[in-house]
Amino acid sequence: MARPYQPSLLRLLHGATALLVPLAWLTGMLVYSTADGRWGRLPITLPGEWIDIHGTVGVALWPIALLFSFYAISAGRSRLRQPANALALLALALAVGSGKLMDEGWLRDGQLHHLVYSVHLLAWLLITLAVILHVSAVLQRGGWPLARSMASVRLRSGDLPGNWFDQIRRSFKARS
Repeated sequence: MARPYQPSLLRLLHGATALLVPLAWLTGMLVYSTADGRWGRLPITLPGEWIDIHGTVGVALWPIALLFSFYAISAGRSRLRQPANALALLALALAVGSGKLMDEGWLRDGQLHHLVYSVHLLAWLLITLAVILHVSAVLQRGGWPLARSMASVRLRSGDLPGNWFDQIRRSFKARS
């Protein structure tokens, strides 16, 4: 069986997202535990301005999520036929989009009633579900070889960073 290969741009964007999403999720859990906690708190408290840290992670995730979404609907649109991939991308868009609409002062002031904050909490739960389903689907479809192919640093000819723009452009031409 041939070794699976993932395009380098996909691996880069997916890898950056895979690093930032769990960081956003964990810092979000700390923010929830310290600023909200209506449905429970973590048994530990860590010092720090977690709202600011979570916001900083969100600011870093915003352009990566935007580029990843653009890639997914262009060159990666065939992968979106997999429900787990589509759900993960939608959950990411909901989390980042609702996060951008929030005012960090709301939580500091105890204003937990805003619709956007509720949507952001829902997105947090969806991200959890989406990541579990996404990883399960990858392992079910291709096992560890497919999962490892996302972390590979191998490059094929025609898949260097200088080729990324042409790959995206070709994907748009193939659509028409």
